[in-house]
Amino acid sequence: MSGSAGPQGQRSGRFLGSLKDALVAASREDTGRQDAQRAQAPAAPGDVIAVAGPEAAAQLPAPSPGDGGSLSAADAAREARTPRVTAENRHVEADSPPTTRVVRAAKQPEPTSRTTLVRGKMQVTRGAFDQDPVVGWLVVVGGAGIGQFRPIFEGNNSMGRSANNRIAIDFGDDAISSDEQAYIRYDSADRSFLFVPNLAKTNVVSVNDKRPTGAVELSQMDVITMGRTQLVFVPFCGQEFDWSALQEQA
Repeated sequence: MSGSAGPQGQRSGRFLGSLKDALVAASREDTGRQDAQRAQAPAAPGDVIAVAGPEAAAQLPAPSPGDGGSLSAADAAREARTPRVTAENRHVEADSPPTTRVVRAAKQPEPTSRTTLVRGKMQVTRGAFDQDPVVGWLVVVGGAGIGQFRPIFEGNNSMGRSANNRIAIDFGDDAISSDEQAYIRYDSADRSFLFVPNLAKTNVVSVNDKRPTGAVELSQMDVITMGRTQLVFVPFCGQEFDWSALQEQA
């Protein structure tokens, strides 16, 4: 009985050992299959995936069930670096008007007045003078104010440094009397110019280096000296022209 029990016991031990090994192998297979299924199964929202490589410390959001399958570690890292546009962070104003506008240039207003083309001789209208007409000029050729001029008007013109004079020689020469050192008169009746010194003044005046003691007739380019200022007489009216001739033609 011991002999038969020996071989039978050995066969039973070998069978039990083989069965144990088979169960351990089956358990390992089952564990490996579960790990593979867990790796392939889509993760629930809010789960995190550990990324290997340089981004190992970063916890990246797992893909949602609607993404169509699992992602590798490299794809998950690439997707994490790329910002997603979702309905929450996308700014869309459906009711806002389009930003492109068509701007048309403003229409230029038409000129209110146009140049009129006139054929033939134009009729010139002459009326009364708004102010005393100019009959000549005094041009400064020496002293203060050289190059300046002063107009001579029809009638009697007082000359002096003050602005109250009809001909104000106010260029800074204090050797000229302030008021009425001399007069220039133009008479349209005989179309002549007279220079009249004011003998009540102590300041001396001269015409062409001569000191007149009464009225002297002025001719074109005569030089009048007052103080340290020299003025040249330039007539506009005279024997050849006078403003009254234009008034007679009107």
